[in-house]
Amino acid sequence: MGVGGHEGHARAARQHTRARAGSGGLGRRMSAEAAPPPSPPPRIHPTALVEPRVEIGPGTSVWDNVHIRGPAWIGRDCIIGEKTYIAYGVRIGTCVKINAQVYVCTGVTIEDRVMISAGVIFTNDRYPRAFAIDGDGLASSEPNEDTLQTVVREGATIGAGAVIGPGLQIGAYAMVGMGAVVTADVPAHALVYGNPARVRAYVCICGEPLPRVESSTPAAAVDCGRCGRARPVVEVE
Repeated sequence: MGVGGHEGHARAARQHTRARAGSGGLGRRMSAEAAPPPSPPPRIHPTALVEPRVEIGPGTSVWDNVHIRGPAWIGRDCIIGEKTYIAYGVRIGTCVKINAQVYVCTGVTIEDRVMISAGVIFTNDRYPRAFAIDGDGLASSEPNEDTLQTVVREGATIGAGAVIGPGLQIGAYAMVGMGAVVTADVPAHALVYGNPARVRAYVCICGEPLPRVESSTPAAAVDCGRCGRARPVVEVE
């Protein structure tokens, strides 16, 4: 979706709002004045390659040397960092931060308010081979029955340089440490790191670690020391 098209839509929306504000009674004018301002069109760097059938929401910034293959869907108010590659079929929600040099392969869905730090690599192939096992030449790069789906749930963070194995789910508000090699699903609110990544603690929505408890201690509500939210005490595996 080109920037020019979005700018045209934005101008039309502003003109339409002004026309409505001046064409009716008090109620209509108040409704127009109370409406939030339209989001700015997406900003796409001149060196970015955005293929046809890519949908990019308003307020999203696509930085230099990004390559987005179509079809792909990116929501509003996102940041796509420089030299990031997003394969076709990828779906990205709203308010997502993807830093520099991230590889997002086919089969990945990233929900709202997720942070993907620099150098993260997603994978999707159960049996990766360069050659066709039933013939000569290269294997097809098209998705098949061995292409697995990965979902990063709302609010999760993946640290710099982490590698995410195929067919996994990163739970809501989970935190994956830098350099982690993730080979299993990550529970919601879990802090994982290492190779292979293991659950080391649990974190609040804000990222603050939750208190550790013994297995015999009953679950109780505690206030997060950082943001004040009430969160359950959870047992660390």
